[in-house]
Amino acid sequence: MKYYSTRGAGPVTLDEALTLGIADDGGLFLPEELPAFSPEDFAPGANVRDVAGTLLAPFFTGSTLASELDDILDETFAFPIPVTPLPGGDSSLLELYHGPTAAFKDVGAAFLAASLTRLEGDPANPLCILVATSGDTGGAVAAAFDQRPGMRVVVLFPKGRVSARQEKQLTCWSQNVLSLRVNGAFDDCQALVKAALADEKLGKQYRFSSANSINIGRLLPQATYYAQASLAHFAETGECPGFVIPTGNLGNAFACILARELGLPIGPIVLATNANRTIPDYLETLQWEPRASIETLASAMDVGNPSNMERLRKLLGDASELRERVDVVSVGDAEIEREIARSFAEFGFAICPHTATAAHVWRHMDPAMRNSAHWILVATAHPAKFETIVEPLIDATVPLPNELAEILARPCHSTDIEPSLDGLGAAMRQSFA
Repeated sequence: MKYYSTRGAGPVTLDEALTLGIADDGGLFLPEELPAFSPEDFAPGANVRDVAGTLLAPFFTGSTLASELDDILDETFAFPIPVTPLPGGDSSLLELYHGPTAAFKDVGAAFLAASLTRLEGDPANPLCILVATSGDTGGAVAAAFDQRPGMRVVVLFPKGRVSARQEKQLTCWSQNVLSLRVNGAFDDCQALVKAALADEKLGKQYRFSSANSINIGRLLPQATYYAQASLAHFAETGECPGFVIPTGNLGNAFACILARELGLPIGPIVLATNANRTIPDYLETLQWEPRASIETLASAMDVGNPSNMERLRKLLGDASELRERVDVVSVGDAEIEREIARSFAEFGFAICPHTATAAHVWRHMDPAMRNSAHWILVATAHPAKFETIVEPLIDATVPLPNELAEILARPCHSTDIEPSLDGLGAAMRQSFA
């Protein structure tokens, strides 16, 4: 299997795509062709780990990691990913928050760390992972790479735009993780990562790669939990479930769309965004107009220029074609607040602000659409990460998962920088001297 840039460069191997993160021409890697699957290709009742083994094997053809795929998947899927039925029987919740940092990003981060450590873990010449985060990605990547030999991580997050508990998860790791609090928005952090990856001077000092969803190694394992959830429902009912997915940078949503394109029994897909309307406006106006991000309660979705739109357009086509394949709905902060309170009253458990965007979209669907499928709502983070938002709305305390409690007990360290290559380079030289 070879991989090409969305802008034409290539081909490269999977090993090269994982290590580079982004193509030399600035594009994002996609496989040269998609393998085709049917439900019969998967063992009946297979868990997500075993579904991943079948689904990802073709993508590893020709990779030096092919013989180690089983071990990589054992490391990746070391925690449960349950699908919980919701009251009423017409919907379920795909719980992606049972990993070490209580967010869906743990799956892709663990997979990437397991792969890159095997490929590039040289203590004498460490690989340096750059990651921009609007909340959850950085914590998951830092946790996955923490103390791994031959690996360094630089986490860039927007100052004042993540929750206190999120910031704790971004800044409590070992000496191989540098946490940088950037005086700007997530888009500034993301632009800085892309600039650093393309900078010849910094590239001579450090071996760079990326762990954002621009890296194909984040997306491949995420497709597997959509595959497993859809296969389980299809085996039970003979019907393809629909998914409602909170999205910011479009990585997790792209993974679901990719799984459907591979032939998995996935029905309609609806993307829930917050007040950052770049994606819904694109499908409405047919004009791609990135803009500065808006700060919202669903902070991990505060993205004004979603990177994976480039992949999505390459895979499915421009806006006129995309809007025939996916629906997108924008949800405001007031609606998020109402949904958190209503879901707690009706479901008996709390949801995070991001999951609330999906729940709101599902609850307010056109009746014909809502009745057209069993809907699986994607729960992307544990509500305890957003206690200052959630607890006042439900008038109750959200218990901390054990893994999150352990993280919050650690000491923190971070460095403030301006969103410039000079600021990034100076912080790295000081930390990694």
